[in-house]
Amino acid sequence: MSRPPATFATARLVARIPTADDAPAVFASYANDPAVTRYLAWRAYERVEPLAAFLREAASHWEKRDAALPLTWLLCLKGTTTPIGSIGVTLEGSGRALFGYVLARKFWGHGMAAEALAYLVDWTLAQPSLYRAYAYCDVENPASVRVMEKAGMVREGVLRRWHVAPTLGPEPRDCMVCAKVR
Repeated sequence: MSRPPATFATARLVARIPTADDAPAVFASYANDPAVTRYLAWRAYERVEPLAAFLREAASHWEKRDAALPLTWLLCLKGTTTPIGSIGVTLEGSGRALFGYVLARKFWGHGMAAEALAYLVDWTLAQPSLYRAYAYCDVENPASVRVMEKAGMVREGVLRRWHVAPTLGPEPRDCMVCAKVR
């Protein structure tokens, strides 16, 4: 299986591997915002140090070259190095690629998450060993469903009690799954 590119560019964005040194900027941009992390698997960070540890681990996944480890990119506006969000992929066995994404609130509604996701969905389906690109989000997060649809994915259905969003409570919540296949 081919490995995703370490960096990529879209019309408005540049994606790159994170470093621990990015932690203060990521924290200030989106990782400390409870509205941004409302439906995610992680709570808003209250301190920079744990975020730096996460980014250090995310960068190490690129070095390990283990296909099962999730790969994360930071998203920056072209011409800048300040992260405004991130996107990640887990190349699962059986030819599947699972995506997740997050974007700073001030950039919501401008199609940027969909732009990055579309790039990676297209990359995925161009790989001979990958046939399914998919993502899921909380059923109460229609904006995220729209991101997936704008990236070329199609709604497939509801995954019942699928994902825990700790900001919303300890119980698994229903999620909408969208995919693009070849």
